[in-house]
Order: sequence, then structure tokens, then C-alpha cells
Amino acid sequence: MTISDQAAQPAPAAPAAELSAAQKAELDADIEALSVGAAAWAELPLDKRAALLREVHAAVSSQAEQWARTAARIKGLELDSPLVGEEWMSGPYAVLTAVAALAKTVDALASGHSPIENVTLGTAPGGRVTVPVMPFNSYEGLLLHGFHGEVWLKPGVSATQARGEAGLGELTPTLSGGVGLVLGAGNITSIPPLDVLYEIVAHNRSSLLKINPVMHDIMDVYQAALAPLVNAGMLRIVQGGAAEGTYLAHHDGIAHVHITGSAATHDAIVWGVGAERSANKKALTPLLKKPITSELGGVSPIILVPGKWTTSDLRYQAEHVATQRLHNGGYNCIAGQIVVLSSDWPQKAAFLDQLRAALERTPGRRAWYPGSDDRVADVEAHYPRAQRLADGARLLVDIQADEDASHLQTTESFSPVLGVVEVAGTGQAFLDAAVATVNADFLGTLGANVLIAPAERRKLGDGFEKAIAELRYGSIAINSWTGFAFLAAGASWGAFPGHSLDNVQSGIGIVHNALLLDHTERTVVTGPFRPFPRSIAGGEFALFPKPPWFVTARSATRTGELLTRFAQKPSWLKMPGIFASAFRA
Repeated sequence: MTISDQAAQPAPAAPAAELSAAQKAELDADIEALSVGAAAWAELPLDKRAALLREVHAAVSSQAEQWARTAARIKGLELDSPLVGEEWMSGPYAVLTAVAALAKTVDALASGHSPIENVTLGTAPGGRVTVPVMPFNSYEGLLLHGFHGEVWLKPGVSATQARGEAGLGELTPTLSGGVGLVLGAGNITSIPPLDVLYEIVAHNRSSLLKINPVMHDIMDVYQAALAPLVNAGMLRIVQGGAAEGTYLAHHDGIAHVHITGSAATHDAIVWGVGAERSANKKALTPLLKKPITSELGGVSPIILVPGKWTTSDLRYQAEHVATQRLHNGGYNCIAGQIVVLSSDWPQKAAFLDQLRAALERTPGRRAWYPGSDDRVADVEAHYPRAQRLADGARLLVDIQADEDASHLQTTESFSPVLGVVEVAGTGQAFLDAAVATVNADFLGTLGANVLIAPAERRKLGDGFEKAIAELRYGSIAINSWTGFAFLAAGASWGAFPGHSLDNVQSGIGIVHNALLLDHTERTVVTGPFRPFPRSIAGGEFALFPKPPWFVTARSATRTGELLTRFAQKPSWLKMPGIFASAFRA
């Protein structure tokens, strides 16, 4: 089964409004300034580039508190809400760790070394080479004890090739990528800066960042936090909507476009709107005459491998699943949308009871992202037996055998909607069937999550590893959430390779990737099935408590702030305060 990305959202029906001559002239001037900046960047030595990145780190540090507060205000959160921790971690913390990692990579290249020269590489099924990216340093080894991650390279790439080609555009620093347009996301505040940084460092492109209208109020924070890039002529930041985006995307001075958003917006840029779009797609004649990369979300599965779980396991993993859906209110491109359960699991009903309870007790928040209520209503119209929870704010869709799951499987809800589908079998038979189902029937390939008890994973052995290799997703989380891979500076972030302009699904290309690895295929992150201290009792050497990104973590705001303060200026002396806060979750 091939899923068209158009199932995600309807395409815009009308062309964008025309800009005035004055508006066009202002944007033209920005592009001209960035063209000069890109030429200057091509002459900037690598050590000076690394120094500039450290200036960005300092500037982001100075804006961290205002950044988190502004993001919370945009999303309607009270500052004493534990959910504000999300804004610290997915905002300034993510950018600080990424900038520091990129600077370290450029430093290595400036000294004539591969950024993975002394890294012990691994292997994965299919003869793939893997590159460990988490923990990224000794600090992370303790802060994230029990978590690890690696980037899998495409089959056929050798270890020697991986080391020699790590560096991307920094290996050919005098080859300018021109001026790129970055169409910023409207949901997570670190996404636009991270996309800009990757354009500049990985591709030698200066960037014109257009802020999503939803994020209008973050403009001043971005201007201050990214001022070193602006002053270097490598960045301009503008406001605007579809009219500005359309004008810039098709501007002769723009060499490349990167978008984080919806497939509908991507297609409007590439193919046009309405009848024009349909005709151009059919004829494979895109309106956009330049390269475009994209991250467009999808329908992310959460596969629960059946096993013998304790009551504490059921409760904890129910909160884990609730987090994957409700983080950021449900407005994440990587949100878990459908739980895949075994119809033969004796504990299925007990888990669903715990899941309902977790969805009920998670702190409430307003539906802050535009169109949310309409998207929830659309799902409810397709599944009238769906259950409203948390005073009607959340929807649980337990799809029965006599119902058609295809609408929820092929439509990114981008709202607090969580589905449940069942697949027969236990053990390896279930896992293989679940993998085949999500690969074939679910929209997109951005991320997939697998929850499995340690005893069951040991029992499956190599069969489990082979099943993970069969999952065609750009990020895979085992006993973790793929949103955690988003936070890992060294991880690649994007859809599984292979999408095309006319069936773009979750997008084309990657970002983040602070080691500047070439030929990436996916990132795989793994966490402990149980939090400390139950992890130790269950045979996992992991000292990590309930993660601060859990939507039920009571101390998340304090922990998120402390993590950000640590990223500003790492010190072992800051560790005890972080752990003390985290253990109060």
C-alpha cells in the first residue's frame, strides 16, 4: 500500500495574496545582504566559524529565560505550570546543546581531524555502520544514564568512508551554497534556529528565516539570541504568511528552500494550489525550480510488544504513551498518534485502563494551536464511538475490528487525539506483523516507538534487532520517545530516505546531525523500560528517574531550567541540583 501525503491535510484552495512593491523591495534587500554574507562565509576559516558558533552559544544563553517565558506565553501556560519545563528543554536547551556540538565538530575539522576520528563505530543488521551520538560527552553519560543512541548509516557505507566524509559542507568551505530560505515551524521554538544552523554549517548557506505567524511574539528573542549570525551577514529574520513565503520561495536570489510544516504547504510551494496543483503533480512539472528539503510530520506509531508487566510497569508506560501524544499539547510532528497492541495480550484491557487514567490526570492546557478543535471533531466524526477524556479536551479512539482504521492511519491529527489498533500474535510474530502494518498502512516515516520489557527483548534476541532494521523510519525509539532523539544534538533528524516531491510524506533530507555525518539513514535511541530504582531491580543498569519530559513530571519546569543552565556553562558542581529536582518528578 502506498500512502499519498495528501491524506495529511487539505491543500490550500487559493493562491497567496500579492505583496506590495515596498514589501518586495524590503525582502529583496535582505536577500542581497545575505548573498554578500554567503560570499564572506566562503572565505571565513574554520576556526573563525567555530568561534562564531561559540558567540551564538553565549547569545542564546543570555536569552534563555526570556525565550522560555515567551514560548510559555505564546502557548497559554502559566509560569508556575510544570509544563513550562517543555519550553526550557525544547527551546533554549536544545539550541545550546546543538551549537556547542557543532562548534566542537568544526573545531575538529579545523585541526585536520574527522569529528568521528576517535569514535568507536558499531554495526547494525544489513551490514550497516553505526555511529554513537548519545551520550555525546561524559556529562551526558551521567545526566542521561541508561539512555544511548546511534545514527545508522545507509547499507554499503564503510567505516573508512564514514570517517572521511563526516563534515559535509565544512569539508569544502569555499564552495558557497548561496542563500537559503527557511520556513520556520509554528510549534516548537528550537526548530527554526536549529534548521538555520544546519543550513549555515552543513551547507554553507546563509539563511532567510521566515517565522511562522503562530510564533510572531518570539521574533525579538530570535533576533537577540541569533545576533552573531545576523551581524555576520548569515541570517535575516522576517515575519509574514503565505504571501511572503511564496514570494521568497520562488525568488531568483534564493538557491534552496527548507520547510518544517505540513505536506499541504510543501505541495502549495512545489506544485501550486487547486487545479494547477493537481495538473502539475500529474504531469510531474513542479512550479519550484530549485531544491527543497522538508520535515513534514506524519502518523507515528507506538508499538507495545506484549509481555508480563507489573502494575507499576502498566502505569509508567501508560504515562509514557500519554507523553508521546500530549507533549506540547499534542502539537508535535513527532507525536505518537496510534498505539499498536496485541489482540492476544492478556494485559491489554489493564493497560488501556491505565492509559485512560493517564490521559485524564495529565495537567490540562488550552488548545493553543490553530485548528485543533476542528481536527479533533473531524476524527470524532469518523469514529463516533471515540471516548472524550479530561473534560472533553482529549480523544481516545480505540478502533474495533468492525471499524476502518485507515482515516486515523493516514491523517496526521496534530491535536490531542490518540488511537489504538490491534494486531494478532505474541512475541516475534506480533512484532513482525506490527512492523509490517505500520510500514505499509501509516502515513509518513518520521518516527516510530517500540516499548518492550527487558525479559521479552532478551527472549527475541536477534529477531528484535532485525525487526528494528525493518522499520522504515528516520527515528526509532526503543523504550523511549522519538522526541528525545530530536533533543540529541548528534542525532540525524528527518524522514526515512526515499520520498519524492510528488509523494513527500514526512519529507526529504535531514537536519540537526551535529557530527555532520553523510549517508545517514536513521537514528535509533534506547532508554530503560523502568525508571530508577525499579530499573536496577529489573536488571537494567540505569540510574535515570521518571524523565523530565514526561507530561506527568511534577518538577519538570525546575529540572528543565536547571538543564538549560547546565548547557549554558557545564559543570560537575551543577549535577546534584539537577538530580535532586529530577527525582522529585
